[in-house]
Amino acid sequence: VSDASGCSMIALLHTGAAKFPQNLLPRARQAVCSLLPAGVLKEYSSIVSRKLASHGFGASMAAMSSFPPQRYHYFLVLDFEATCDKPQIHPQEIIEFPILKLNGRTMEIESTFHMYVQPVVHPQLTPFCTELTGIIQGMVDGQPSLQQVLERVDEWMAKEGLLDPSVKSIFVTCGDWDLKVMLPGQCQYLGLPVADYFKQWINLKKAYSFAMGSWPKNGLLDMNKGLNLQHIGRPHSGIDDCKNIANIMKTLAHRGFIFKQTSKPF
Repeated sequence: VSDASGCSMIALLHTGAAKFPQNLLPRARQAVCSLLPAGVLKEYSSIVSRKLASHGFGASMAAMSSFPPQRYHYFLVLDFEATCDKPQIHPQEIIEFPILKLNGRTMEIESTFHMYVQPVVHPQLTPFCTELTGIIQGMVDGQPSLQQVLERVDEWMAKEGLLDPSVKSIFVTCGDWDLKVMLPGQCQYLGLPVADYFKQWINLKKAYSFAMGSWPKNGLLDMNKGLNLQHIGRPHSGIDDCKNIANIMKTLAHRGFIFKQTSKPF
């Protein structure tokens, strides 16, 4: 699709929106946007911004127009921290459990779930673990068990409307480890069920490589560098890593990228 024809296709959908069946319009826009390179969407966004400005519309409205339609209402950004040492201890246990609820339309953070977790197999954190994650012993002592935290997650999901079948949401992680290895492995060890909503996710590394054409060997650091973003907070802090993931997602969405599930069905 050429830049000129691509812009024409999007413009046609906008100008003809009044005549187009309303129930089909979002799908048509998404289909067109998915076929276009980011450059076309960026150019069209610039045109829309100028048009809106000429009619007195604010910058925020113009900024919203730069996002292509996403496939999900919400993205749930997750990044565990776990007990660790050199050589690695077994089993590893989750000690930080953060989730950011990201609006799929605005790509802004709407809600936060954040708890520390008491490890039970290796209750004493190693110096290596504290140095890596910044989590000290006092931050996990007396905290809820993983089973209790998972119950709190479910309550939070319900409160946020994320368990409604009509609401499409998906977890986003930096790699496959969190939901493919860490959570199911610890749940199996403890004899706990894994909720279905943890069984599909988007690996941000894969999404970034699809969007940018290169694999981020050093994870968030490489992705921030590739997008000219400042790193937020401390590396290997779960909640700070989530904020970086959210910032990278917002930047890729601004460039016209549409996020898709990368995990294989369980």
